[in-house]
Amino acid sequence: MHEILIISGKGGTGKTSVTAAFAHICEKAVICDLDVDAPDLHLILQPEPRQTTAFISGFEPRVAAEKCTSCGTCEQMCRFGAIKVGDEGAVVDPIRCEGCGVCVYFCPEKAIDFLPKHCGDWSISDTRFGTMAHAQLFPGEENSGKLVALLRTKARELAASEGASLILADGPPGIGCPVISALSGTNLAVMVTEPTPSGIHDLERVVELCDYFKIPTSVIINKCDLNKTIAGDIRTFCDKRGICLLGELPHDSDFVNAMVQARAITEFSQGPTSRKLREAWQKLLQQAAELKAA
Repeated sequence: MHEILIISGKGGTGKTSVTAAFAHICEKAVICDLDVDAPDLHLILQPEPRQTTAFISGFEPRVAAEKCTSCGTCEQMCRFGAIKVGDEGAVVDPIRCEGCGVCVYFCPEKAIDFLPKHCGDWSISDTRFGTMAHAQLFPGEENSGKLVALLRTKARELAASEGASLILADGPPGIGCPVISALSGTNLAVMVTEPTPSGIHDLERVVELCDYFKIPTSVIINKCDLNKTIAGDIRTFCDKRGICLLGELPHDSDFVNAMVQARAITEFSQGPTSRKLREAWQKLLQQAAELKAA
């Protein structure tokens, strides 16, 4: 079974639109949205949840007002300034709280409980392109790497139960913890980039990350006509690093028009961008087959 991850050095390069197009083109894949901090693949695929489950991770303090004597010990011990003590007792600021539990440990009245924290929800859903595993953290919540790992596990279970030979995942942007978690166990990473100074810089960083984990890579240049000089630099970079260039997509308003109508661009139009994406998909399948045979 192949696991193909679509990533980018930063957000806004078009990786979700590319993922949606590939989900439309391919057959019998389990789709996974691993961008749990700011997911948007569901805007195109319109998933219908079969089941939704709470994501519980870490702990949060809860003050029992009837036990609190407003002694101020918790406020003094909290290095994050997350607890303020007033006339009505201690109050926890959930934004500042790091969940370390020092307030719970030092409270002389044992008035603070340490409860599992509900950080978001994850779902298994049906889409017109196949089964989808996806999630969303609540604003400000952390542990997105752990949630990404959970989704990948669920996607593999779904693929096994449905006899799917491919997991296609929309990855998080950047090179941080969620991306590292998403790359774990992936067979092939497709990097979507743009021909801008920041685009090629971000591409170099994410290539280094994939090299570190020894994950084969390929590249799609989106808006290739934005800066032909830098597009050429990206081609040269890929050639020197032995990275497969799957395709170069022109700046195309069909991307936006398709998203507005909640459609993949390959559903919305049969124009040049759709044709190039279908060609890129065939190259990607060929690369995956060669890696499997090696």
